[in-house]
Amino acid sequence: MQNRKNYQKELEYVLAKEEGCLPSLFLHSCCAPCSSYTLEYLSRYFAITVFYFNPNIYPEEEYHFRAAEQQRLIREMKTEHPVQFVEGCFDPLEYYAAVRGLEHVPEGGSRCRACFRLRLGKTAKEAAAKGFDYFTTTLSISPLKDAEALNQIGMEEAEKYGVRWLPSDFKKKNGYKRSIELSREYGLYRQNYCGCIFSKRERENALPQNRNLL
Repeated sequence: MQNRKNYQKELEYVLAKEEGCLPSLFLHSCCAPCSSYTLEYLSRYFAITVFYFNPNIYPEEEYHFRAAEQQRLIREMKTEHPVQFVEGCFDPLEYYAAVRGLEHVPEGGSRCRACFRLRLGKTAKEAAAKGFDYFTTTLSISPLKDAEALNQIGMEEAEKYGVRWLPSDFKKKNGYKRSIELSREYGLYRQNYCGCIFSKRERENALPQNRNLL
């Protein structure tokens, strides 16, 4: 069995290599809670622009609420260096086209990987066009997200667009735990499903008593 890479150690290698510099980072964010620890951690080493690109989120009002929470966190959070915000285009049809034929695949499978590729591909393309030194995503902070798949896709999109991928597994070093603490500190909305209509339905089916709360 092939050993899985330690992406936290790879990240630390990059940080050591860039010591004394302040490279720019185009950080894809899935939501404010997941970005909280990531921003606290990485703002010491990078000039960060958060890229909020999540056409997978359903329904539309949920998308706008999460986007607003992301912007509020950036305004209120104290970071080592200032953090900027860029919002991508919200076009759900783009997401549905990317996952066509995978609608019934359980959460965590190939449908999620297609979604990762859509969002990371767009992030890489924008990072390259805007001249950023690196790009990465907050997604790896979730215990439910496959860091191996995220890093593999990130590296492939980096090669495609000619921009450097920042390896990561932000759940390491108690990153997920810290994100929960920061979410409480800033009173952040923590959603109870990943974002897409399919994850929402799975959550509803798992917790039928809470359907009216979703």
